[in-house]
Amino acid sequence: MKGELVRGPQTHLGIVFQDPILLEWRNVVDNVLLPAEARRLPRERVLARARALLALVGLEGFEQKRPRELSGGMQQRVAICRALLLDPEVLLMDEPFGALDALTRDQMAVDLQRMWNEGQKSVVFVTHSIEEAVFLSDRVLVMSPRPGRVMMDVKIDLPRPRRLRIKASTEFGSYCETIRQTLARSGVIREDE
Repeated sequence: MKGELVRGPQTHLGIVFQDPILLEWRNVVDNVLLPAEARRLPRERVLARARALLALVGLEGFEQKRPRELSGGMQQRVAICRALLLDPEVLLMDEPFGALDALTRDQMAVDLQRMWNEGQKSVVFVTHSIEEAVFLSDRVLVMSPRPGRVMMDVKIDLPRPRRLRIKASTEFGSYCETIRQTLARSGVIREDE
């Protein structure tokens, strides 16, 4: 793949950004269907999948709502459904929960894990939250400050499905502390002594 040029749509990828980037004039289901429209797929071919994805994330009954009628977490769920609509091999998520409050963020992590369990996609998840990385991941790559490079590769060996209460476990805390110490040694985290 090195040296290859992008010559068209990358249909094997789904992308979710920090901002849901929903079209305000479209309802929920039409926002989810946007990738299918861009590929000129018949609506009837993908509508059932869009509705099933919305049900999976707890948005059944919200299909006709506009983005302004949804909470931030609900909007982000719509964005995730849109990314998954065409069943991509890889899901790229760039701080998708960064703008959410702590409780919604925890719920979104649980919801994402449930969706992952359903489809077993490869997910590349970028976050600045150590706890979020450990909770969601099987593997955490810890990056250095500029220039960015991998400082540490941590295999997370915690049972799945993970419940939020796992965050209180010694094992979870140990993973978080190992990552935190690495970030402190690199100067990303600084504490006054």
